[in-house]
Amino acid sequence: MKLNELRDNPGATQTKKRKARGPGSGKGKTAGRGIKGQKSRSGVAINAYEGGQMPLYQRLPKRGFNKPNRKTYAVVNLGLIEKFIGEGKLDAANAITEDALIASGLVRRKRDGIRVLAKGEISTKVTLQVSGASKSAVEAVEKAGGSVEILAPVVKKEEAAAE
Repeated sequence: MKLNELRDNPGATQTKKRKARGPGSGKGKTAGRGIKGQKSRSGVAINAYEGGQMPLYQRLPKRGFNKPNRKTYAVVNLGLIEKFIGEGKLDAANAITEDALIASGLVRRKRDGIRVLAKGEISTKVTLQVSGASKSAVEAVEKAGGSVEILAPVVKKEEAAAE
């Protein structure tokens, strides 16, 4: 094989359609846009417009509510805590705090706190100090001989200023 013998696969490249370049192009004059009207002109965006009829998204009832001051927790599963202890990234001898979970790489950021859920097994005796835990997670840790300490919620500066 030589450089001058290199070819692209058949059908890999196609010539660009040259619109509005005369009748011979097959897309001459109006360039396939029809005659007159809003859609024949440039800069048109008619998303969800239904010709003056009330659009579907406005006819449907609005449901639900998004709480503006809701709390979002970083979630950790017991199985992952056990795995990180086994790999030596977490030390079960000391209390496992939220900062220790972040330092180990198990959680990326704290958000409004870290919440422990019961997915997975835990057999190591650990002391967890976290913002929250599910009932089943607390039971599983206590069954393994450990304990879960729920920390008081941290009041942010913005919330403290509002009070």
